[in-house]
Amino acid sequence: MSHQLVIDLTRDAIMTALMIAAPLLLIALGVGLVVSIMQSVTQIQEQTLTFVPKLILVGGAFIVGMPWLLQILIKFTSSIIRGIPAMVA
Repeated sequence: MSHQLVIDLTRDAIMTALMIAAPLLLIALGVGLVVSIMQSVTQIQEQTLTFVPKLILVGGAFIVGMPWLLQILIKFTSSIIRGIPAMVA
């Protein structure tokens, strides 16, 4: 296994992880920001007010985006499996 192959596999794994996590993290960030602004304006400092909307919206986004997320994971997994002969040689 060459150094370049290891670098390519690592880069692909990191990019796949970012493509899967980034949309969900951005939604959580946006919801947290909106809820925090609303809490500051209304002076209601309840911790569950930030958790519940994030949980609902990130869960909904996960369900809606599941086909796209699975497509990315299947593509990555199949490229890894197809590359096994090159890794062994």
